[in-house]
Amino acid sequence: MKIGILGAGQLGRMLALAGYPLAMRFVFVDPAEDACAASLGETLQAPYLDETALQAFCERCDVATFEFENVPAHTAEFVAARRPLHPPPQALATAQDRLNEKKLFDDLGIPVPRYLPVATRQALDMAVRITGLPAVLKTRRMGYDGKGQAVLRKPDDLDAAWAALGAQPLILEAFVPFEREISCLAVRGRGGELAFYPVVENRHRDGILRLSTPQLADPLQAQAEDYARRVIEKLDYVGVLAFEFFVAEGQLFANEIAPRVHNSGHWSIEGAVCSQFENHLRAVAGLPLGSTAARGHSAMVNFIGSAPDTAALAAIEGVHVHLYDKAAKPKRKVGHATVTAESGEALAERVARLSALADAAEI
Repeated sequence: MKIGILGAGQLGRMLALAGYPLAMRFVFVDPAEDACAASLGETLQAPYLDETALQAFCERCDVATFEFENVPAHTAEFVAARRPLHPPPQALATAQDRLNEKKLFDDLGIPVPRYLPVATRQALDMAVRITGLPAVLKTRRMGYDGKGQAVLRKPDDLDAAWAALGAQPLILEAFVPFEREISCLAVRGRGGELAFYPVVENRHRDGILRLSTPQLADPLQAQAEDYARRVIEKLDYVGVLAFEFFVAEGQLFANEIAPRVHNSGHWSIEGAVCSQFENHLRAVAGLPLGSTAARGHSAMVNFIGSAPDTAALAAIEGVHVHLYDKAAKPKRKVGHATVTAESGEALAERVARLSALADAAEI
């Protein structure tokens, strides 16, 4: 089967690596000259709105998907009119706009922090009076890895935040004094079958994910699955969906969804019976889903800016290195490593060594 992927970044790369053992082949569309998945399939270098390239893309694939949520909605609709596209364009359009996302959560009875759309400087003042401080001002579109947002802790912060972000539609969210950040990865097949990975506890620094650790018996697993199921069924979703939550006073508050394979699921490559990447491909291709069970204790550490020495990484027992063939650049995800262990204690020791190498290599 020939799978078309809109986007040829590291997620597209890892999808292709998971699909080759299943005799799948790949075609990508990506505007970048140095797209890191390009070596793993036919790549059409073109803007996402180039309909000539999109037509050629459709002619070269049997089914299509996308690797990130900033693919233009028109692109998804163009492809969906010509080839099966999973997840559906509706999921993309919802996840691309934080206001649409929050409204969906409200409609489905999923708890969210108090939020208000903000279109003017005066509206920001009014919104702050309602949400109180601290609060987080975010762009409704395109923000990721800490970009496109500002934390407002005192009234004096409003002018600087507006100067930085106010040229585009915004949303103000009440700050959640969370104890943990977790994500729930779910996968749904074409026939409606559902499977869930263990919820993952995530640690960020500077808005960028650094460490993800699956929780093998988290008390909030069932609640996270219920909320993810509501979203997936409402959107008639096919493929992997990641749902990120804040945990405060033992309760879940929805943060955002990602309609794709997700950084917090990279542990599953070696840590689960069937990885998120293989399961996404199984879903979009109409194959039976694989087991989402964890193989044991595992974690994932991101490499930001620059990767540590490969020999030093390989010297740590249980470490599996995944480099993305991307040039070093500050705040860029250039790779990750998964680490597995026979016990929680051994995992913690290996994660500490791995994280120290990652921190020392960061630029």
